[in-house]
Amino acid sequence: MGQSVSLLGTWMQKTAVSWVVYSLTQSKFMLGVSVFATLFPTALVSLYGGIVADRYNRYKILLSTQVVSLLQAVLLTLAIVFFKQHVVWEIIVLGAVLGVINGFDMPARQSLVRELVGRKEDLPNALALNSSMVNLSKLIGPAIAGFILERFGDAICFGINAISFIPVILSLLLMKLPKPEPKPKADKNLKYEFLEAFVYIKNTPVVSSVIIFVGIMGLLVLPFSTLTPVFAKDIFNGSAFTLGIIDGVIGFGAFLGALFLASLRQGSNLSKVLAINTLVFGIGLILFSQITVLSLALLFIAIGSFGMMSVRTISNTIVQIHVPNQFRGRVISIYLMVLTATIPIGSLIVGAVSHYIGVETTVLIEGFLALIVAIFYVRYLKNEKLKDEGQSLLEQQPQEA
Repeated sequence: MGQSVSLLGTWMQKTAVSWVVYSLTQSKFMLGVSVFATLFPTALVSLYGGIVADRYNRYKILLSTQVVSLLQAVLLTLAIVFFKQHVVWEIIVLGAVLGVINGFDMPARQSLVRELVGRKEDLPNALALNSSMVNLSKLIGPAIAGFILERFGDAICFGINAISFIPVILSLLLMKLPKPEPKPKADKNLKYEFLEAFVYIKNTPVVSSVIIFVGIMGLLVLPFSTLTPVFAKDIFNGSAFTLGIIDGVIGFGAFLGALFLASLRQGSNLSKVLAINTLVFGIGLILFSQITVLSLALLFIAIGSFGMMSVRTISNTIVQIHVPNQFRGRVISIYLMVLTATIPIGSLIVGAVSHYIGVETTVLIEGFLALIVAIFYVRYLKNEKLKDEGQSLLEQQPQEA
């Protein structure tokens, strides 16, 4: 419950940041810079954050990052109040601070989820339910933010986000956790621990393929959301409330996608679902990019967001299922590093490219790229299936002889 409240504040702030930056600068590129500033530091720090999560108590790490995040949110609120029309660079710097905090928070959080779920076979449904909570906040938060931005101003949005950290901190303090598994002695050097994780990924095709898939999608397709303020203000001639509605509908589609994933039977072919939903994601983006009627555009972006949910949730689930506990923090940190490095770089590219060819054409290209990636991933899965069948036949022949 505490996490739900905190996520609500987080999505309110995300919407407010996008609107404030675009309103003050009128620059698509600066939208990309604001996303880059928040996510790229996470990519730089997350590898070390994964080692910290494997070495030390993940619960204590998570509690510490939430307290520091509260302080960052308070500073951001004060910057909005006191600097007003000259706050863009303060937003970017404090966004980078949050990115560093998340570099420690995310590996610890993701690894702790696996410890809280008793049975391995329950993990896909547990992660999907967790994603449902995230996306329900993503549905409600932007809509509330749009209303508050219009009626009360941006400082209120940022202030609410700061307050929203209090319930999650209290929830963590009240939480009763199972006895943690013993941690390996921290007598290895960082280089060796990184190497161990990379070797494991290289030797586990199901994990390495999903990380490559996420990297390509993060670079080429997922940054479409960077441009939603431009669609709200310039394409649909709307206001901050329009941006809140668009971001909220993206959250609604992702929420439905998360519920769908939570309803999957145990033993479902997650890789196949990932490929199919990526096709849905691409089709939704293509249709959204070419529609100038807001109601229809919202329908198509909801469809696209339904598919988009799989890119994050199923890929995360596949990694969690196949990685043993002693590697989990480091492998998840590598997965997060890829995701949080490619999205901000992609956001810079999308912001720059859209300046020359327009946001509609940019998102149209991203939709077609999603289709291409999905088709190649399906071909890869078929080839891997044929390899596995061939290997099984080779193993059976000596026994028959």
